[in-house]
Amino acid sequence: MILPIYGYGHPVLKKKGDEITADYPNLEKLLQNMWETMYQAEGVGLAAPQVGLAIRLFLVDTKQTKDEGKEEEGIKKAFINAQILDESGDEWAYEEGCLSIPHIRGDVDRQGTIRIRYQDENFETFEETFNGIEARVIQHEYDHIEGVLFTEKLKPVKRQLVRRKLEKIRKGTISVSYKMKFVGK
Repeated sequence: MILPIYGYGHPVLKKKGDEITADYPNLEKLLQNMWETMYQAEGVGLAAPQVGLAIRLFLVDTKQTKDEGKEEEGIKKAFINAQILDESGDEWAYEEGCLSIPHIRGDVDRQGTIRIRYQDENFETFEETFNGIEARVIQHEYDHIEGVLFTEKLKPVKRQLVRRKLEKIRKGTISVSYKMKFVGK
């Protein structure tokens, strides 16, 4: 089932997510719905706060961004109760966007390597290191479960330039190709 994506300004996007346990109600169905929602909206990641749930859960699929025959270089996985343990390497800028903040893109500086501990959908614990675009997408989605939006990481001049667009998103006076939920609507 396609879930509505919560738009900029909704309070759930600013909440730090709570950890969940294996008995979280309907987790398998939630994961299935989140994958379906992410693909329908043409995203490479989706965090639970973006579908209205302040829990520590996000999905990432960078396989779809890879050239044909190189999909194995990407990742497709669910991250539950994730904790970034370390960020290292030189910061590099890359233009990011967000399903909760449509029509706005901007360069965000992030470190190139992360080490993260998380649980998968079977609640098995993993500790892995990711680099490059995989690290970046994970950092972006991780920010969501920490209550941080990519627009907060934009340079001040860019933040000023997008203020009006952000207000339109907050009010729900925008048009997108996927189902969204706005503050007060």
